[in-house]
Amino acid sequence: MADMTPLPVAGDGMEGGKPKKKKTMKSLYLTFFETAPDGKSRACTLCGKSYCLTTATGNLGKHLNNRHPGYDQLADQFQGDPTQSTIVSMFARNKKPHPPMRARPHAQPQQPQVQVQVQAQAQPKVLRAQPKPKPAVDVDYVNWLLLRWLISSSFPPSALEDSTFADSCRYLSPSVRLWPKEKAQEITLQVFKSMKEDVKASLQRVRSRLSIALDFWTSYEQIVYLSVKCQWIDESWVSQKVLLDVCQIRYQCTGAEVLRVLLTVLREFNIDLKILACTHNNSQHAIQACHELRQELESRKLPFCYIPCAARTLEIIIEDGLKHVKSLLYKTRAFILETNSSQVMMEDFKHWAEVYQEGSWKLPFDHSITWNGNYNMLDVVKKAPNAMDNTIKKFEDIFGPRDWVLSAEEKSVVNSLHSYLEPFYKTTTNLCTCKLPTVGLVFFFMDHVFELINICHNSSHQKLFENIARDMSKTALDFTSQAYNIYTFTAAILDPRIKGELIPDALNSPSNLEDARDHFVRDYSSIFQAAGNGYSIQDSADDGGAFSFAEEIIRKRRRVSMSTAADELTQYLAEPPAPISTDALEWWRGHSSRYPRLSLMARDFLAIQGTSLDPEELFTSKGDSIHKQQYCLPLSSMQATMCIKSWMQSGYQFNFQSTIIDFERLIESATAPDAVDGLVSS
Repeated sequence: MADMTPLPVAGDGMEGGKPKKKKTMKSLYLTFFETAPDGKSRACTLCGKSYCLTTATGNLGKHLNNRHPGYDQLADQFQGDPTQSTIVSMFARNKKPHPPMRARPHAQPQQPQVQVQVQAQAQPKVLRAQPKPKPAVDVDYVNWLLLRWLISSSFPPSALEDSTFADSCRYLSPSVRLWPKEKAQEITLQVFKSMKEDVKASLQRVRSRLSIALDFWTSYEQIVYLSVKCQWIDESWVSQKVLLDVCQIRYQCTGAEVLRVLLTVLREFNIDLKILACTHNNSQHAIQACHELRQELESRKLPFCYIPCAARTLEIIIEDGLKHVKSLLYKTRAFILETNSSQVMMEDFKHWAEVYQEGSWKLPFDHSITWNGNYNMLDVVKKAPNAMDNTIKKFEDIFGPRDWVLSAEEKSVVNSLHSYLEPFYKTTTNLCTCKLPTVGLVFFFMDHVFELINICHNSSHQKLFENIARDMSKTALDFTSQAYNIYTFTAAILDPRIKGELIPDALNSPSNLEDARDHFVRDYSSIFQAAGNGYSIQDSADDGGAFSFAEEIIRKRRRVSMSTAADELTQYLAEPPAPISTDALEWWRGHSSRYPRLSLMARDFLAIQGTSLDPEELFTSKGDSIHKQQYCLPLSSMQATMCIKSWMQSGYQFNFQSTIIDFERLIESATAPDAVDGLVSS
């Protein structure tokens, strides 16, 4: 043990005729560490934590200040008495178990627990305040937080090896040692596998039918990916959505290959027989795959339908209108990019807008290449033409010799197109902000857009808009021919805001209503809600003549049940629709006891998705960041990163080999290092 001689006080400069030796901070730190028998490490005598023998003394001091505040008082007051171990324990904080967060856990050798010997002193001592070092950093905790950051930001594990990033981490704490990319990649894959099992388990508890949505994209490596998302309505009438998987489409992206990958995903999650509908991205290979899937399910007498994505259809329709003014949009976007780059130019634009009373503008402008960004370009030209022209003239040296100022004819075209597309903008805004874009609500908005197209076409507008309307009408016709069927009709009438009154005329037919009624009576009249609000089938027993009487009773009750079920549908449709602002799922939650069988059918059909992706991803700048992430991730990281990120957003816990990583507690440990109980739970 190192020297434990107490510090001298005034009037006590000699002891035994010799001057006292002043104890250094180095000797004080080393007092609480004992060298291991192998001579390669030191162990803290208060908690047993082991450090390499070459660890700097300053870092040992950080450990003592961080884990055992008051240790310096302990060293000054007691020495050499093994009976005082209980006093030592007052200063040693409880040892907290470190989470098993390593890709390859290795058993750490047990370090001997050494008790500090203390001895009471007769003379008063001076307690000298020591400067509090920065808290020690737990390397594993830092790496887990960085791993979450990588996944949330859709960065590959190789980002941890960026030298600038690593230097920044070492500047914050020299003790930080970042995981190599191989270890981060391995742990990410383990987390992916663990969380995937959680998703599988949750889907097995779903009692209703499921709907899936397909989306495709191509990465910078020219690899085609397919994402499969699943949606259902739970027993509490809450819409649930989860990403099932992100899969590479190998070789040529054909319908057969898409079907093979899709069936692999559905069977892996054991939901291939529970799918009611699929919403695809309007591509031909997706249509072919869905067609073959329907044939396979219908051969098993299982209902199934597939529909195109309404949001992508609307995007194509809008592009038909914008393609005639691409050059004007390019010129306006260039002006906006230049203006956004300079605070002086933005202030000048606001000044001119105020002078000419052209409204107040939120700067910087939205300059994304999405529909919202394009509409914003039209908005600037129409509503603030003078502010735009004067800003260009004032900063002519920046804009250069090119003709940035739009001519009167160009402005006239933009103004007309802006007015023509304004209802389309309102439609996309409503789709982006609605809580649940059900098939009925989506068809309601799409039908309004189709009416606008036809009105424009039949009104013999100028040549430009006739061409635009012709292209739009063709796209609209393709959509209705694929989307309108008995399943989407049923989904629409089960939306209490739509029912039979607001369904598009092309879909609303007596034959569809009769088919929907037959489907309801056939598949739902013998279903009742059990105590757990789940589904049960009133099956008859078939054990010989002993049960013939019971079977007869059951048949009679089923006939009554079918009549009651038909009455439920008739009564539901006879009532006026709910206000369009009504939450459809909240409405059914409040009326499910009134329509017990019909509500079960509604849970199945309201889960059918009108769009294959979130409309916000397609029409707003939110989609820009998502598309960048999808494009930039390498093959080694795409599946695990995209899935884990989506699962965390859906509420699944970050799971590593049956261990839940509590990131909130990890963050708390940065300021209170000992408050790490419960960081993990098995």
